[in-house]
Amino acid sequence: MLTELLVKQTVYIVTGYTDMRRGIDGLCRIVEGKLKCDPYSADVFLFCGRNSTKMKALVWDGDGFLLLYKRLDNGKYRWPRNEQEAKRLTEQQIRWLTEGLEIEQKRAIKPGKKACLY
Repeated sequence: MLTELLVKQTVYIVTGYTDMRRGIDGLCRIVEGKLKCDPYSADVFLFCGRNSTKMKALVWDGDGFLLLYKRLDNGKYRWPRNEQEAKRLTEQQIRWLTEGLEIEQKRAIKPGKKACLY
């Protein structure tokens, strides 16, 4: 259900660690302050804590904020930790993330580039 909701929106993953005790106001401050993004856009912002078993999604739905919280019972999210910024995800990356895979698959076939025809 979460995957279907996310693929219909522009989704940004907030890399690094987020204090999962933060609520809507605290996450909005991260979006505005650190990321320089507008939390009142229709974009979805995903956050993950240190232990990688919990994820929060923040989205403005027109008349208020919606905060989704998911805790995995078996497994961990493969969250990128190397940057402190938001990264826009493709539909495939959203599916990979929610399936417990890394968003950058080393063996995945990369999109083709325009080239000269033979």
